[in-house]
Amino acid sequence: MTKLSDTQLVILSTAAQRADRNVLPLPGSLRGGAAAKVLGALLSRGLIAETTTDSQIKADAALNRIWRNDADGCAILLRITDAGLAAIGIGPDVDDSAPTSADEAPSAEAPQDAPAGTEPGPKARTPRTGTKQATLIAMLRAPDGATIEEIMAETGWQSHTVRGAFAGALKKKLGFEVTSEKIPVRGRVYWLSRA
Repeated sequence: MTKLSDTQLVILSTAAQRADRNVLPLPGSLRGGAAAKVLGALLSRGLIAETTTDSQIKADAALNRIWRNDADGCAILLRITDAGLAAIGIGPDVDDSAPTSADEAPSAEAPQDAPAGTEPGPKARTPRTGTKQATLIAMLRAPDGATIEEIMAETGWQSHTVRGAFAGALKKKLGFEVTSEKIPVRGRVYWLSRA
């Protein structure tokens, strides 16, 4: 499978869901040089391609549906290719009904975005082995749990870094639930459980 950045995946997935397979408009706040860099990379890898239409519609940044105009003034669109569809795990359609003539050029008033409710869920994240995060998880999965001080000694982190890892990496990114209990001899001890 082709290695793609999150931004490239979003662009290709959105284009695949549009009836005309147009890459534009780009999702989110991707503009200017960043947009040109991402689209240039997709073009060079053959995952998207320029398609010349008979339309004389001028490229307009505000409308964001036309990639550019050729020397004759014809609109050039960017569309996802079969290779682009394969890169995101979608087989190409047998009936390629993407518009190519002037009367079928994409409408600026009604962009064809993905149907509501079809956004992909968050990617499942797994910790890498041999890292401080993996050490933290192993310590918190132990039957006796671990205190902040024990984690600091093992990882070399400061206490605020340990607490930040609990809230950020463990809870938000990996979906763990960190529980704690105050034990008279050790102090506050923390454990992990799946949320």
